[in-house]
Amino acid sequence: MGLKRRTHTWLNVLGALLLTGGSVFCSTADNMRFSGALVAEPCTLRPGDENIRLEFGSVIDKYLYTYGRTLGKAFSLVLQDCDVSLGKTVKVTFNGAESKALPGLLVPDGGSQVKGIALGIETIAGLPVPLNKSSHGFTLTKGNNSVQLQVYVQGEPEAIAQRSIGLGTFSGVATFSLEYE
Repeated sequence: MGLKRRTHTWLNVLGALLLTGGSVFCSTADNMRFSGALVAEPCTLRPGDENIRLEFGSVIDKYLYTYGRTLGKAFSLVLQDCDVSLGKTVKVTFNGAESKALPGLLVPDGGSQVKGIALGIETIAGLPVPLNKSSHGFTLTKGNNSVQLQVYVQGEPEAIAQRSIGLGTFSGVATFSLEYE
């Protein structure tokens, strides 16, 4: 009886719409399309890891003049519920505006005050993860996995040589994608 009532109510609404706005239903032009793909991914990214913020605080210019770069600031991408039958490795690609003076590193965005630096990404072991290129493959295991990375600030060679790193605030934005194999 419940199903019959729902059907009846729906027909009344449909009939009312046809009587009051029949021209809407007579339109033959396609004006809305939907498409997509349903895929099986080996892992899911932990909620919250799609937007990562790293705060460097104050970076002392004398440190960059002495060492060329800062120590890395660690972050991780946590991959959950990994099914290794669908993929045994993951490669990470970070995309963004690349520094001309330091290829492979991220140039600070236009709102930054500082000049003469770039932001680099590397593994915890210190292997570079160049911007706009896929990283090496990180091996996945069944269950949860953590891709451990770090970001550092590096002075441009000319700015270090001329001691001309500009002071001020900086920020940069990169997007990342995951590729499973």
